[in-house]
Amino acid sequence: MAECTAPEWLIEEGIGETRALLVAGERVLAARLMWPGELAAGTHCAGKLAAKLKGSRRGVAMLDDGSEALVDHLPQAATEGQMLDLVITRAAIAERGRLKRAQARVAGGDAPATTAPFVGGRTVRRFPAGLWEDVWHAASSASIAFPGGEIIVSVTPAMTVIDIDGIGAARDVALAAVPAIAQAIGWFDIGGNIGIDFPTIVSKDDRRIVDRALGIALDEWAHERTAMNGFGFVQLVARLEGPSLLHRFATARLGASARMALRRAELAEGTGRVLVLTAHPALKAKLKEPWLADLARRTGREVRVDIDPGLAIEAAHAQFVEA
Repeated sequence: MAECTAPEWLIEEGIGETRALLVAGERVLAARLMWPGELAAGTHCAGKLAAKLKGSRRGVAMLDDGSEALVDHLPQAATEGQMLDLVITRAAIAERGRLKRAQARVAGGDAPATTAPFVGGRTVRRFPAGLWEDVWHAASSASIAFPGGEIIVSVTPAMTVIDIDGIGAARDVALAAVPAIAQAIGWFDIGGNIGIDFPTIVSKDDRRIVDRALGIALDEWAHERTAMNGFGFVQLVARLEGPSLLHRFATARLGASARMALRRAELAEGTGRVLVLTAHPALKAKLKEPWLADLARRTGREVRVDIDPGLAIEAAHAQFVEA
């Protein structure tokens, strides 16, 4: 009998980002990603109350890093200009054409018990081979295949939408898609409002069967869920604490790809005095000098960046050469 391994968060401190995978045995259950300078949910910080909305307990605070946060549940006695001890409840989220400001509450009192990212995880030099690559490529394509079809996951300002495409009877396709839906929610770190567009299932009994299967698949994930309607639509609502991996690719694909290129270069094997990272010209512009210096320090090699216009943005590669 195979040994049962308890899930464990593994943390990889990369160049330009910190990655985390919840791993059970050889399976990835969930992933998280944080970029430097972000105020993640659970972070304590100070902020000056810049504006208090009349007739409410909400306001806008100017944080020490110069960004703004929406603050709710303000004490009645709070006044504009007052310094507040805050806890971030949702990180800022970049969307196409706008930035959703971070959300916060005054620390203590009725502030939610939010855990800072990566607390309790084990830092490793590198993840087991292939695990982060599987998650990254799935998030890059915003899709996960299942027997007979695939799910496509799209980020919109209102919600994350999961569309199901498959061949066969509607109930069978819907049931086959359920494990992929659960996988996507964990792998892509999705929260907030989520809409699932199942194939239209005429029979109420069949819709209840799919509802039960979805409930079982998501049993350990804190959320609320509607029953499937006659058009095959299900809505999920869960706590949203920051940008999902899909948000990263939707608004900063070049930045995400640059960080992945650096990871590939850092893990490159071979001999040679120079590490050559070959990338698309647009990607080279995103490779910051401090990142390249960190890559040289980590690998103990001189680093050179070559460009190849024929490469896809996501297809940068690295090799060692003598000069």
